[in-house]
Amino acid sequence: MAGHSAAHVGALDPYRLPRHARPRRYEVDLAPELAQARFTGSVRITVEVDPGTESLVLNATELDIASCTIDGRPVGFELDPTLERVTVRPPAPIVATTVELAFTFAGTLNDKLRGFYRSTYRTDDGTEAVIAATQMQATDCRRAFPCWDEPDFKAVFAVALVVAPGLLAISNGPEIARQHLDDGRIRVEFADTMAMSTYLVAMVVGPLEATEAVLGGDTPVRIVHVPGKAHLCSFGLAAATSGLAFFERYYGIAYPGAKIDLVALPDFAAGAMENLGCITFREAYLLIDPMQSTQAEQQHVVDVITHELAHMWFGDLVTMAWWNGIWLNEAFATFMEVEATDHYRPDWQRWTSFALERAGAFEVDALASTRPVEYEVRSPADADGMFDVLTYQKGGALLRMLQQYLGAEAFRAGVQHYLGRHSYANTETSDLWDALEATTGQPVRAVMDSWIWQPGFPLIEARLDSDRLVLTQQRFSYRHTDDIEPTRWMVPLAIKQLGAQDQLTPVLMTADRVDIVVEHPEQPIVVNAGGHGFVRVSYDAELRARLRDSTLGRLGVIERYNLVADTWASVVAGRGQATDFLELVDGFHDETELAVWRAIVVGLAACDRLVQGSARDALALQVRNLFGPLRERLGLTRPHHEDQLRSQLRGLMLQTLGTL
Repeated sequence: MAGHSAAHVGALDPYRLPRHARPRRYEVDLAPELAQARFTGSVRITVEVDPGTESLVLNATELDIASCTIDGRPVGFELDPTLERVTVRPPAPIVATTVELAFTFAGTLNDKLRGFYRSTYRTDDGTEAVIAATQMQATDCRRAFPCWDEPDFKAVFAVALVVAPGLLAISNGPEIARQHLDDGRIRVEFADTMAMSTYLVAMVVGPLEATEAVLGGDTPVRIVHVPGKAHLCSFGLAAATSGLAFFERYYGIAYPGAKIDLVALPDFAAGAMENLGCITFREAYLLIDPMQSTQAEQQHVVDVITHELAHMWFGDLVTMAWWNGIWLNEAFATFMEVEATDHYRPDWQRWTSFALERAGAFEVDALASTRPVEYEVRSPADADGMFDVLTYQKGGALLRMLQQYLGAEAFRAGVQHYLGRHSYANTETSDLWDALEATTGQPVRAVMDSWIWQPGFPLIEARLDSDRLVLTQQRFSYRHTDDIEPTRWMVPLAIKQLGAQDQLTPVLMTADRVDIVVEHPEQPIVVNAGGHGFVRVSYDAELRARLRDSTLGRLGVIERYNLVADTWASVVAGRGQATDFLELVDGFHDETELAVWRAIVVGLAACDRLVQGSARDALALQVRNLFGPLRERLGLTRPHHEDQLRSQLRGLMLQTLGTL
């Protein structure tokens, strides 16, 4: 795009900046004035340009730009508030291949929780304290300083903050110098970052405290918090250092930053944000007292911490080229958070609880109005719809399905290959599939394209025909009309025959129907063995009957959960009868797992809303009989030091007996 003239600028893509200029390094100096809710600043940008370039176009919004220079010489510029851009016009075409573009400017510490914004809290004496903090994703770095605010314009950032005495100032890199200025303020300088995207730039200034650093491998880790909350930091620190060590082993790459600050902010729009080395959190998602919290609350804190740490590699080190890739960025971090949390606290059975969390994705994805996981994104705002259950839960579940299909170590090797090949660069979704294909030899791209570019998911119907197991696939939907487009997926499945020695058969279902010869057709058969496929399974009456009663104990927890949940989903979709569901769950008297009981209660509670009179009395009797053995095993009171999952199961039992 060399030689852009003033006349051509108006015809530029309104959502993508021209590529004839590329930033390589930013030197950002910002001076926030907390009481006045404003800041002043300057930025010097080393820019690589194509010779003959007549104008430079970058992003800026809600900034009062006072001056602009190229290599120290003043140049003209124009602001476009609609496109959030500033166009710089040198007096003659640029001849050099590298220039220094500089701005001075002022801005507002806004109350939008975007860009460089103002957060507040009350001190013990009721005084309002003010913090300046940042949230740059997706396109709000331009509110803090002029920049090329698109993810594939990676550059190094050297940040300095000028602050009042007594305030803590942090950024992505560690502090390397401080200078006392004549007016009493302090200029705090931070080390250069790696080459990264603007949405990961972070700055926090305020009356805050930091814990002593704890090493996670070779990386110092701290928690930054408002005064008086130091006692809530030890749990998060332990989870973070463990998670950091886990990810360095899993990825086979050292943490790409120099330090990690986990920052608990009183006002924060998202749950947390993966800024390199300066991860920001909503307070409740980081600070916790393990003696005054539930297992679910503790698990959520560990999940969020490990989710953001996973991004330090998958997202920060290797970054999507454009916002259509945000789904994979978040889905992969969701997958890795469960993997890391399960490693940290295996007693929480995190992959089992994730099977329950997929329920929300199944519900949404069964609607006619669902969307594909990935879709074309023109403007950054188009990607806003990706921050939902389909990205996080369905996306994470698809990656879990792929991992189980390829094998955990083969999947990990492919991820390591992907990260090593694309470090400090930008990628498209297909680059991950290609890396996994290269290391496994499996048709990963074809399999995953069938899942991410199509809405919905398959219903696998299973029946026996002599010695053959017949599997068919069709789109599962709650709406039975002709306007639901026929869809076919490449479905990785595992088929398990329950005999003296269980037989496991992997199947990649590429057609609408597949016939599988079984050695012992009289034995019980589990479709979607392991329970990791993002599918619903509907067994015919004979196969379903074989999985009841004594056979149930031979199924895994997720397999039993899926059996119940899939049967109830068929009822809701009008493909099965409520009596089929009630007959099935009547065989779960000996069930011990919370996850399975939760699935059972979902269906029972729905049935309870549909019946009355003698039919309801009969249902209530069935519930009492079904939960009777569980009540005998658990009792009505919680023993001291009981496992929290067992306590939750007792609570569910009492709630169900009390209401149904």
